[in-house]
Amino acid sequence: MTDYIGYEALTQAAMRGVVREALRETARNKAAPGEHHFYITFRTKAPGVKMAEHLVERFPDEMTIVVQHQFWDLEIFDGHFEVILKFNGVPQHLSIPFAAMTRFVDPSVNFGLSFERSDQATGQDVVAPTTDSDAPEPEEPKRASGDDGASTVVSIDAFRRK
Repeated sequence: MTDYIGYEALTQAAMRGVVREALRETARNKAAPGEHHFYITFRTKAPGVKMAEHLVERFPDEMTIVVQHQFWDLEIFDGHFEVILKFNGVPQHLSIPFAAMTRFVDPSVNFGLSFERSDQATGQDVVAPTTDSDAPEPEEPKRASGDDGASTVVSIDAFRRK
């Protein structure tokens, strides 16, 4: 069946919006509120990522940064964020498109999001419905450990008032 609305793209954009707002709140306060802190994993070679070449060489696929106590000049834009972090004591400017993120975790409240990897990402946070011609092949859903693959169907009739 064809999804003309593009629910997957809409869901991914909404989840990136959650990250954008958490970072905006942090930028407004110049610190993460309360005990909040963020682990942000992103693809280092994704379109639009700007960072020192030696960091890309050190982290050729993905990199996880921590936004907690020592960060500077956090700026949030619609499609990306910028921050200065220290690596080996040397300040480095990073510009990371939200579309490059693969994970966002705030361990202080046990919250996390995982994002679909899109090799076609343009570096912009754009939502567009897909058509049959450009829709990726569906992947087998990943199952949690201990899941035997059995599924349960629950009829909503059991919950209706009589």
